[in-house]
Amino acid sequence: MPRFTYSAVDPAGRTVRGTMDAETEELALSKLHEQHMHVTSVKQARSAGTKSSFMKAKKPKLQALVIFSRQFATMVDAGIPMLRCLDILSGQTKDPVLKEALVGVRADVKGGLSLNEALAKHPSVFTKLYVNMIRAAEVGGILDTILDRLSQFLEAEMEIRGKIKSAMMYPVMVLIASGCMLMALFTFVLPKFKEIFLGMGVQMPPVTAALFTIGDVFHGYWWAILGTIFGTIFGTKFYGRTKKGQYQFDYLKLRAPVVGNLNLKLSVARFARTFGTLIGSGVPMMRCLEITAETSGNCVLAATIDAARVSIREGKQLSAPLAASGLFPTMVTQMIDIGEESGRLNDMLVKVSDFYDAEVSQAVKGLTSMIEPLLIVVMGGIVGFIAVSVMMPIFKLVNSVQ
Repeated sequence: MPRFTYSAVDPAGRTVRGTMDAETEELALSKLHEQHMHVTSVKQARSAGTKSSFMKAKKPKLQALVIFSRQFATMVDAGIPMLRCLDILSGQTKDPVLKEALVGVRADVKGGLSLNEALAKHPSVFTKLYVNMIRAAEVGGILDTILDRLSQFLEAEMEIRGKIKSAMMYPVMVLIASGCMLMALFTFVLPKFKEIFLGMGVQMPPVTAALFTIGDVFHGYWWAILGTIFGTIFGTKFYGRTKKGQYQFDYLKLRAPVVGNLNLKLSVARFARTFGTLIGSGVPMMRCLEITAETSGNCVLAATIDAARVSIREGKQLSAPLAASGLFPTMVTQMIDIGEESGRLNDMLVKVSDFYDAEVSQAVKGLTSMIEPLLIVVMGGIVGFIAVSVMMPIFKLVNSVQ
């Protein structure tokens, strides 16, 4: 998606410069006008070249950002001046990426920028969600409350990621170990057995012949097999960077058997948590939906949220386009509908995110409990096939000797 640099005057009369992603210049202007900005200039940013497309900017660890937000909230609540807070926090943090960003933020704040403007200059460290919540906090004078809410949001995100990583650790390690073992078996062990059987003139059964053929392929064309595997991986990643490929992969993530349901629950939980946190922090509705779409991590879901923005702009309800997309479960759209009617949308979104966080944890447990016995069955079948294929010629040789 093209990136545009802009210069504008915010409602407080301050000059703001930044960048944003948009399909066209007109859409970029529309987004800025929705934020009540008086735009002075907008132009498309120059491409950063091949290096930027293959190398991503470094990001801090999520845990470091959580600790920073917690400590920052405590110090602001204690009445410590902003510059002193940033000075202490930049000296305490051990994450090198976050430390470098905080040093730059302190220098910018000392030079006259607001905190949200200084944070916005480090998009790889502080997301648009983070920056806009800080902007709302500065306008409302509730910086300590918003920082505490941000730390809770990041902690929930870190907890979900941790559960998924820990649950997938065992299956991934088993697959890697099994793959290495089979490669060694087919490359080094089976050729020795084949030499013994051929030297003794044993007529090999079809199963054994098939096994040795597979071993010959591994032994003679291992470089082609590895090249095909790595070529497929890099080709898939390259295609996934294209607009069409990214959309197709994101659609498959939500519709694939078994894992699709888990990804959908993750996306819904993230949507509700992000949207609810922004609404509760006083960020305008249209800006909330824009940030939620950009931070959703899924093109299909982002397109649905953009359709919801258009619907609200036309005076319609938020729940209608979400229900029409077929992505959001009925319970979610009904909760949002009730929240809109009662004026308690924030509370309803928090309940939805809590419910789906629990659903994700349960789904991960169910998935791992299904994967582990399946791996055992598959590996047992492979080992049994190899054992039978090797033992059959031996039995045949013993019978012939008798």
